[in-house]
Formats: sequence, C-alpha cells, structure tokens
Amino acid sequence: MTAHVSFASASDTREQKPQLRELAPNVYGYISDFDPNCGFVVGDEQVVLIDTRPTPRMARDFLAAIRTVTDKPVRTIVLTHYHAVRVMGASAFDQVEAIIASNGTLDWICTRGQADFDSEVGRFPRLFAGVEEIPGLTFPTQSFEREMSLWLGPGRSQGRELRLMALGRGHSSGDTVAWLPDCGVLFSGDVVENRCGVYAGDAYIGDWAGTLDAVRALKPRVLVPGRGAVLRGEAECAEAIGLTQAFLQALLDSVKAGMAAGETLKGCFARAEAAMTPRFGSWPVFQHVLPFDVSRAYDELRGIEHPVVWTAERDRELWQTLRGE
Repeated sequence: MTAHVSFASASDTREQKPQLRELAPNVYGYISDFDPNCGFVVGDEQVVLIDTRPTPRMARDFLAAIRTVTDKPVRTIVLTHYHAVRVMGASAFDQVEAIIASNGTLDWICTRGQADFDSEVGRFPRLFAGVEEIPGLTFPTQSFEREMSLWLGPGRSQGRELRLMALGRGHSSGDTVAWLPDCGVLFSGDVVENRCGVYAGDAYIGDWAGTLDAVRALKPRVLVPGRGAVLRGEAECAEAIGLTQAFLQALLDSVKAGMAAGETLKGCFARAEAAMTPRFGSWPVFQHVLPFDVSRAYDELRGIEHPVVWTAERDRELWQTLRGE
C-alpha cells in the first residue's frame, strides 16, 4: 500500500507557471507541468481559445501570454468539456462573442455544473485561488451535436479550418477535440493524457477506448493532451493515446477481478492500487485520480450507465470509505 495522499490535492501547493509553446504557425499551447493545458489559434480577425483556466485571476495570466504574440481580440472560446478547472476563467475575456461546446457538454452543465464546481473548488484549493471573482457557471452560447467547423480566414469557408468533433463518450459525456487538418495539430482535452493520471470519475470508461481509436485515426502530428507535455510526431502522439488506453484497461481489469472475487469497493481500490502503481504510480496526479476512477469503474461494471454526480459531500464520503481506518 502506498503512503496516504489526499485525493483532494490539499497537499498540492507547488505553483506551476504555464509556458507558451508554438505548435504551428499561429497555433499555440499554454502548457503546464501537469495542470490542465489550454491553447489558442490566431485567425485573420480574432483569437480562438481552446479552454480557459480555473479562475479569472489565472486567465488574466493566459491573456497576458496571448498578448505577447498578437493583439487581435479573443472572440471565441471552445470548451473541450466541462470541468470547473478548465472553464471558470472565461469571464476574464471581455471581448468574447461566442462560447462553443458540444450538446453533451451543455447537458452536463445543466444537470451537474454547480455540483461539479462546488466539488472541484474543494479538491483543488491551489487552482481556485481567487475563486470569489467567478461570476457563475460558464454556459455556451452555441452547441453542436457531432461536428462543426470554424473558418479562421477572411470569410466563411475560406482560410484555416478549426474542426470541432465530439468523437464519442470518454472522459465525460461531451468531450470535444479541436483539430487543425492543415497542420495536423490536435487539442484533445482530457480524452488523452501524457503520462499523467487519467481522471475517470465522470467517465464512460467502456466507451473511452473506442473514442481513443477515433482520435488515433486522425493521425495527429502534434497533440496537446489534457495534462502533460506536448506530443510531437505521429509516433509520440500514438504512444500517448495507447498509454491512456492502457491505464483505463488496467483500471477496468483490476476492478473487474476484485468484483469477481467478491470484494467491496475498498477491496477493489486496494487491488487496483497494487496492480497499477508499478506502471503508473509515478505519474503526476495518480494518487488524486485513483479513488474517483475506481469508484466509477465499480459503478459502471455494476450496470450504472451514467456517472453519479460528485458533490463535496460525496468526495468526503469516498475518502472515508477508501482511506478511513
């Protein structure tokens, strides 16, 4: 058994300073060591953001980084999915005219957005410094079912295409990837991670592998994962996709084995931790995500299709169940 580390990340106090990374002409990632990544594309007339940051305070640092490369207005925000750590900084961008998300993400916000916000503020105290500035939930002004394109040229259907695709359920019910076909750059949101713990507490784990297959079929040449360093080259991108699948398969296999042996949730957690730590235990946020992951896998394998809403109270109950003496 590994040492007790709070899944609420209360011990996570090291500040991370994201770095601007040029991915292709006019395409940038804003990349942290293992906090959530985001990025932006500079078009002829505007800047399009791919996610924001957890709070307006942190989003202002993101805007300052954008201003080092362009003075064009930030008019569009794309939400890869809805977790508070990715979207609550939106209000810092006061020239925004459109916030775009999938229909699945819109439904998520309506049914569990406030509970998710309350829960994440408790889980990530460092990331939510300045939480009092957040004016409320971030709602899209446009949504789409499976796919839509933004044309970043002088007129409709001209110039660079930014294609938004909901390839299937995975990390959430509404995951969107943002794809630039002309240069092979993909922003995956948390569908793909790069050697960071894979959060599956709100996931459709059984569907996720197929969604990752659809990501692989795009053959990205540059991939911005949800967390971790940018992947460059088709081989690196494919490896990260495969490692994300391997993490999820190991999770399902260990929980399934525990259930077959008649173990409780706590027993399944101990089994998963023992099985997964040798390969994945050194990954950042592994200790944070694993309790949530095992809980969701345990539910899904018992036939509970949709993730149970996490609340601050449920977070504490899970800790007591899995880590209580």
